[in-house]
Amino acid sequence: MSIAGGVDKAILAGDSIGCEAIQIFTKSSRQWKASPFSKEEISNFKSYKSKSSIKIVIAHDSYLLNLGSPNDFLRSRSVQAMIDEMERCETLEIPYLIAHPGSHTGAGEKEGIKLIAKSLNEVHDATKGFNAQITLEITAGQGTNLGYSFEQIGAIIQETKLSDRVQVCFDTEHAFAAGYDIRTPDGYERTFKEFDEKIGLEKLAAFHLNDSKKELGSKVDRHEHIGKGFLGKEPFNLLLNDQRFSGKPMCLETPKGPELKEDVENLKTLKDLFSSP
Repeated sequence: MSIAGGVDKAILAGDSIGCEAIQIFTKSSRQWKASPFSKEEISNFKSYKSKSSIKIVIAHDSYLLNLGSPNDFLRSRSVQAMIDEMERCETLEIPYLIAHPGSHTGAGEKEGIKLIAKSLNEVHDATKGFNAQITLEITAGQGTNLGYSFEQIGAIIQETKLSDRVQVCFDTEHAFAAGYDIRTPDGYERTFKEFDEKIGLEKLAAFHLNDSKKELGSKVDRHEHIGKGFLGKEPFNLLLNDQRFSGKPMCLETPKGPELKEDVENLKTLKDLFSSP
């Protein structure tokens, strides 16, 4: 949901179409810095949420951040920006800050994983006692982006000192583009069995529900409306009716127009699948 006019407006927008969970940016996704929230904005956000149908709000970090950059200045700037975003989540009582792990930009995957873990350690050192948790998102593997395999995500978590503070977000389009085929019951079960082995299902805190404009294993990050891409409806039928993930926030990142019509249509498609035979 858009935060145009203030983060509190996202609550009103989500509630207007019957959302039970929404995802927001806590500041512009294309800027390094932002003004602090006003007291009125914070108060309205919490008040609107308490009176709404929305049970949980999760946040996504800025697209500018790269915790795995071999460039010391950019990595340090990214760490400071992540600390700021964690503070903003803590202020709004948002439990999960979704983050793409980072890109090695040519330094190699092993070095990138090491730098991401180092960055997470620095963020944790600066946010001791916070309830908000960094939640690493499975990526499509486009370019030099890391986190496109469960093994990589598991390695990052293992190398992070306070690993209990790190959670994971499963993006259906990203996983599919990375090569995980969840279109059949067998493929779906194999995927989450491997997730459990390499990461642990207890780490799975949130989902992004998106169809894919590209084929399996494309490594291309292109989201599509539910049921209108190469994934189809079956993976979402399996996921929504999987009792292991009951109560986990599941948010759309499907294409948007100027209105919320597309969100309404995608939500209806998903709700029609829920508890279906």
